[in-house]
Amino acid sequence: MQQVYDNLPEAITGLKARGYTTDFSLAFEKIACNKTGKALSPAEFEIIEHYRFEGDTDPDNASVLYAISSKDGSMKGMLINAYGVYSDPITDELVNKLSVHLT
Repeated sequence: MQQVYDNLPEAITGLKARGYTTDFSLAFEKIACNKTGKALSPAEFEIIEHYRFEGDTDPDNASVLYAISSKDGSMKGMLINAYGVYSDPITDELVNKLSVHLT
């Protein structure tokens, strides 16, 4: 069953405690580990959980947090994306390519 979090910092802390420690970002149609620079194609990952947060006082803070895992199990981490008018269309396109598996 998916956890319930009230805000983005709480979700990040909770996911880190459950082993989602890699900080992922987008890099030219791939997902990259910011620490190592290793880039993997979207086909090598799946979304395990996702959380959407509204900006309580500032709509600019609206975001989606994805808990993702490599299909071979060697990497677990998080990818954060804005949504709405502030979302990055490339990010949304890439995320749509990932398989979603909610537990």
